[in-house]
Amino acid sequence: MRASDADRDIVLRTLADAYAEGRLDPVEYDERADAVTSAKTLGELPVVLEDLVPMTAPVLRGLLDTRSVEELAVAKWEKSRRDAFMGFLIPTLICWVVWGLTNFGGFPWPVFPMVGTAIPLLGTVVQRKDIIESNKQRIVRKQERELRRQQRKQLPPSTSS
Repeated sequence: MRASDADRDIVLRTLADAYAEGRLDPVEYDERADAVTSAKTLGELPVVLEDLVPMTAPVLRGLLDTRSVEELAVAKWEKSRRDAFMGFLIPTLICWVVWGLTNFGGFPWPVFPMVGTAIPLLGTVVQRKDIIESNKQRIVRKQERELRRQQRKQLPPSTSS
């Protein structure tokens, strides 16, 4: 996701505070400030602060690690697939047991609820790629919000008006 001006301002304020506290020399401050102003994505910003901001949360390190995002998205899809399967299996078994105990040999009416409960399962399986991609987008947005929240929490309030 692209970095906004507000994201860059937060990081620049942190750099300015570090410079004012003597944790950065002028050359290093300029280099980092240039990197922040030229940053296009949020993933480029935490690197500039790694040795300046206490890493109290693992969110700042590897925040946008696409491999872990992919794994989380697939795991979420697998859970929805298991839920859809159980939503199919349990009612189907109950209906067939009821049919077997009350009307065995008659019209197999459990086929109708079976078809109805199979539709969400088929949808989950058929739309696998779309669901995983949607999950990835949600996970990345959530991680970005968490990064912003952590950055705001670690920065003193701005005194500019």
